[in-house]
Amino acid sequence: MFTTRSQQSRVRLEALETWRAAAHVVSTRWDRFLHAEPEMRIFAFASYVAALDSEEAAAAHLAALALPAAA
Repeated sequence: MFTTRSQQSRVRLEALETWRAAAHVVSTRWDRFLHAEPEMRIFAFASYVAALDSEEAAAAHLAALALPAAA
């Protein structure tokens, strides 16, 4: 099935927005880790690492969408 350029642009835009949202969550979780009480730091750090994993996945998806455009 063929996709139009506007469909590809929309998909890339959605992927970019997903990545931006994930990056924002990373920032928020890092701030929470920095301000967490000592007994909660391990949980805050685990939450931060999970956010990093989500951001990495979103970045990989965005990069995969950019590959055909670079070719």
